[in-house]
Amino acid sequence: PPPPPPAPAAVCNTGPYIVFFDWDSAEITPEAASILDSAIAAYSDCDSVPIMLAGYTDRSGSEQYNMGLAARRNASTRAYLTARSIPDASITSQAFGEANPRVPTADGVRELQNRRVEITYGPGSGM
Repeated sequence: PPPPPPAPAAVCNTGPYIVFFDWDSAEITPEAASILDSAIAAYSDCDSVPIMLAGYTDRSGSEQYNMGLAARRNASTRAYLTARSIPDASITSQAFGEANPRVPTADGVRELQNRRVEITYGPGSGM
């Protein structure tokens, strides 16, 4: 009989993987941890490509405060990834604060879908 076909090559799923945060928090929730664990598993198929973290907030709070909160969300996401064998040198991040909302809202509105970090892999992701 002919030999079995070769196993399909692993495909790098570049994301985005999106983790959401509670209001005024940069703490990784159990739901966020589950998504991050999936992102970490997928990274093993990506041959050490660059990782980009993009942190966002909703429109409650001042723009200045929200930029800092978005940066703290990036930092907690980075800490989670690096504690689970993702090389820190592969990760870049940018805080966007209130910019680029997933759900457009008026100023001052709390919207879960906008409180997030988006993780992408591969060429054009950071570095």
